[in-house]
Amino acid sequence: MSETNYDDNDVKIITSEIKSENPVIIEGFPGIGLVGNIASQQIIDELEMEYIGSMDSRHFPPIAVLYEGLINMPVRIYESVDNNIIMVVSDIPVNPVVAYDISRAFLDWAQSINVKEIVSLAGIATMSEDHQVFGAATNDDMLEKIKDKVELFKMGTISGISGSIMSECLVRHIPAISLLGSTRSQNPDPRAAAVVIDVLNLLYDLGVDTESLIEQAEKIEIEMQRLAEDVRTSEQQPPGPRKEFPMYG
Repeated sequence: MSETNYDDNDVKIITSEIKSENPVIIEGFPGIGLVGNIASQQIIDELEMEYIGSMDSRHFPPIAVLYEGLINMPVRIYESVDNNIIMVVSDIPVNPVVAYDISRAFLDWAQSINVKEIVSLAGIATMSEDHQVFGAATNDDMLEKIKDKVELFKMGTISGISGSIMSECLVRHIPAISLLGSTRSQNPDPRAAAVVIDVLNLLYDLGVDTESLIEQAEKIEIEMQRLAEDVRTSEQQPPGPRKEFPMYG
């Protein structure tokens, strides 16, 4: 089986043969609420996408990811030929200092496999309790594609690796959109990821189910509420006499 290789000394991308022609590439790197990461993994699982390779870099922290006892690369690449989609998902954040180098290598590789368009998934901090999806694009055609399905992100900035990828797409004239799921905290937010997937389903007819993400969100909320109650309970207990524990029996 032939491979697709990209190696510029700083970043290495190795995959098995790409079967999709002019694929849509969707990337999900960790950020606020882990929205991109959670949404990407749900899509991979639901579409039963095939693992085809990984991205590695000397800029990444020296770790391996474990899943059910097996070693995984922290930045993985999957393909769904039926949907003509390639997914790049990361379990590690990218330091802003090296975001440009990583995004440049990522897009060199994307162009080498004749990418059609790129979708960047991330989170955005808001004060609203409602989960919305904000969208931005690199050209008028892509903006037209999303304007009826998202709240247009008219003014502001997209930070981190997602912002760097979008800027690089603009410079290279690669059609791209950014989908930002609104979240109120830094904690993992499956609900924000779910609404992002809903938009992707509309854009690319994926049919990815989000019920399990909503269930996961409810479990996380219950655990957080329980933790908060435990903290309040411990704070309300009157201080009692300090117990001394002898070192020997």
